[in-house]
Amino acid sequence: MGYSVGEVAGYAGITVRTLHHYDEIGLLSPGGRSHAGHRRYDDADLDRLQQILFYRELGFPLDEVATLLDDPAADPSAHLRRQHRLLSDRITRLREMAAAVERAMEAKKMGINLTPEEKFEVFGDHDPDRYAEEVERRWGDTDAYAESQRRAASYTKEDWLRIKDAADDLNRRFVALMDAGAAPDSAPAMDLAEEHRQQIRRFHYDCTYEIHVGLAEMYIADPRFTATYDAVRPGLAGYLREAILANAVRNV
Repeated sequence: MGYSVGEVAGYAGITVRTLHHYDEIGLLSPGGRSHAGHRRYDDADLDRLQQILFYRELGFPLDEVATLLDDPAADPSAHLRRQHRLLSDRITRLREMAAAVERAMEAKKMGINLTPEEKFEVFGDHDPDRYAEEVERRWGDTDAYAESQRRAASYTKEDWLRIKDAADDLNRRFVALMDAGAAPDSAPAMDLAEEHRQQIRRFHYDCTYEIHVGLAEMYIADPRFTATYDAVRPGLAGYLREAILANAVRNV
C-alpha cells in the first residue's frame, strides 16, 4: 500500500505542504494512489526524496535538483559519487569557517590583562586599548596580529615593565646617536634598527624586514606615531624610519 503523505513527512522531517509542492512541480510525484485517491509513496519515492533533501541541504535550487535527478546519464553510483564530493567540499568549507570563528573567539579573549592601575603604571597616560578596534580592523586577519594577541594575553605587569624598559633604553641610544651627529644609515644606527626589529620579534610577533619597513613608513605617515617618538626627541620618528630602511637594504 506504500506510505501516506503524513507518514513520509514525518519520516523526512518536512511538512505535508512541502510534499504537495514537490508533487505540483513534478519534482516528486508519488508512485501510487489509494482507492480514495490519496497520494501513496513507495520505496523508490523515498529514495528520490532523500536525494532531493540532500541537494536542498547543500543549497541547490529546486530546478537544478530536478535536472540532476532526471539526468538520463546519471545512475545511483554517479549520484553517490557526486554527493560524496559535494559533502567533502562542504566539510572542508565548514572546517575553515569553524577555524575562523575559533580565531575570532580567541582574539576576543586576548589582550592586555592588567588592571586599570597596572596599565597606568606601565603605560602612563597612553591607554593601549584606545586603538584596539582600529588595530583589529586593519590587521586582525594577519598571523602577526594573532601571534601578538597570544603573547599579550600571557604577559604580567612585570613583563610589560620589562618590555617598556627595553624600548626606552633603545630610544635613549637612538637619541644619543642623533646628538652625536651619526647619520641614520651609519652602521651604529642600522645596528640599533636591527635591535629594534629583534625586540618586536622577541616580545610581539615575527617581524620580517618587509613588515619592519612598513612600520617605519607608518611612524611618519601616522601623526600619532610621529608624536610618540618625537616626544622623546624631535626628529626621532624620521631618524628611526631612515635607519630601519637602511638596515633592511643592508640585509636584503
